[in-house]
Parts: sequence; structure tokens; C-alpha cells
Amino acid sequence: MAAQSLRIGLVQSRVGPDARENVARTVEFVREAAGRGARLVCLQELFASPYFCQTEDPEAFAWAEALDGASVTALSEVARQLGITVLVPIFERRAPGLFHNSAVMVGPDGQRLGVYRKMHIPDDPQFMEKYYFTPGDLGFRAMNTPVGKVGTLICWDQWYPEAARLTALQGAQLLLYPTAIGWLPSEKAAEGAAQLDAWKTMQRAHAIANGLFVVAVNRVGQEGDPNTGIEFWGHSFVADPLGRVLVEAGEGEEVLTCDLDLSMLEETRKWWPFFRDRRIDAYGDITRRWTEDS
Repeated sequence: MAAQSLRIGLVQSRVGPDARENVARTVEFVREAAGRGARLVCLQELFASPYFCQTEDPEAFAWAEALDGASVTALSEVARQLGITVLVPIFERRAPGLFHNSAVMVGPDGQRLGVYRKMHIPDDPQFMEKYYFTPGDLGFRAMNTPVGKVGTLICWDQWYPEAARLTALQGAQLLLYPTAIGWLPSEKAAEGAAQLDAWKTMQRAHAIANGLFVVAVNRVGQEGDPNTGIEFWGHSFVADPLGRVLVEAGEGEEVLTCDLDLSMLEETRKWWPFFRDRRIDAYGDITRRWTEDS
């Protein structure tokens, strides 16, 4: 089968306290990726703001914007200028008192191709997202784009095989995971290496189990109190349908590009026909919270 090549771009960056500056810097990174031939560029979770979810602060809702707000408008314009597709994660203000952690897919004409709202919302030390975000109500989505069918999930979603599978079943050829994840100072020495490895392993497993490409884009830098805040670990990467890491960033700012051979999906699923052998007649209990011993 002939190769079906797609070059993608990943923007891994630090984030400062000024939203306009964050967006302006990101626009330049997107231009850099496009200049290297990327036709699809993925940004990191909440790219326009610091990761405010480390505390519960009503003032932080000021970071939110509508789906046609400043961040999406700026990235839509650069997508139109460059003729590329861009995934733009935002803190969405849907209505007074109703907010989501969302991602907007914009196409090469600058128009919106689709929206995904984060389905799984964490509530852990330094990751107090339930205070800010209403769980998504659009379901899992694979969006039709000029470069193929693209599924998007966000950060905490990446730990759930159900999310990856349901998106893959809609025909997604690749899964994009905008992310904000890192080390806490109290844990890094003892658990840091294992946490990073678990994060990578989980997403590589989604690529294998679903026979598609996985793209994870994380931020970098220390945010919050140096003694209690988060050190975002970067390591944005791309995995192919065999789980091989094709490209991986370090722990500093970086723009990555990577060529994907989309014909691999057809070939890999011939060798590993997981979709064929699924026992859909036996999975009813997956919709239950817990299955007690009979």
C-alpha cells in the first residue's frame, strides 16, 4: 500500500502571566512548525494561561473565553494564513457560571471544524480542576479535517482506555492529547521517573490497542510556589500504531515535527485485528461503576 504521509507539529512551551504574550509566542511557534512543513499543529492544554488549577481562586475565571475569543481568533487567523489545521485548547466560558476545558479544531480556511470538551475532570493536589470545569457533554469525537479524521482528548482523558477506544471506533486515524502534567516537589525524587514512564506507557498502549497514532503535547517550566507547585515535565511525543516513539521532546521549550505514514493503520490492523475480535456481547458491565462479586 502506498504511503499516506502527514507531517504534524507539536508546540511545547513555557507559559507566563500575560495571555496576549502567551498567544503571540504560540503563533510564532505555529509558524515555525508550518515552515517545516507541518499541516496539522497541536498545542498544549490551556496554552494561553498559567495552570491556574493549582488553587481554587474565583479570580481565575477571568482567564476563560468564548469559543470565538481572542485565542481561537488569533490561531484561526494564522491557520488561514498558513493553510494548515490547528488544535487550539482553551478555557471555555460557555455561559455565566458554566465553563469547560475545551479544544477547538480550526481548519486551513480559519473556520471551526469541531469542538471537544474534556470528559474526565481530575481533583487531586495541585490539579483542582473540578472547581473550574464542567465535564464535557459532547462525548468523544473524531473530527473530519483536511488531513484526515482526527480524535482529540485532553490530559486526564489520556488515562482512560474507554476514551481512546470510543474515539478510535469513530474512525480516528490519530489521537491528539493536549496536556498539562508534571512533578510535585514532594514526589519527584522517589516517584518522578516512574510517573513519567507511566504517562508515556499509557499513551503508547492506546496507540497499540487501537492501531493508530498518538500525539501527546505537554507544557514545560515551574509554575506556582517552588516548594509546592508543579514542574511540568514536557517530553511531548508521538507514538505509532506499534507503540514506537517516533519523536520526543526534552524538558525545555521545543517545536517538534514528525511524519506519519497513515497507511500503517491498514497494515497494522491486519496483523493485530483487535477490532475484529472484540466481544461486544460481553462488555455490558463496562457501563457500571463497579461490579460486585456474584
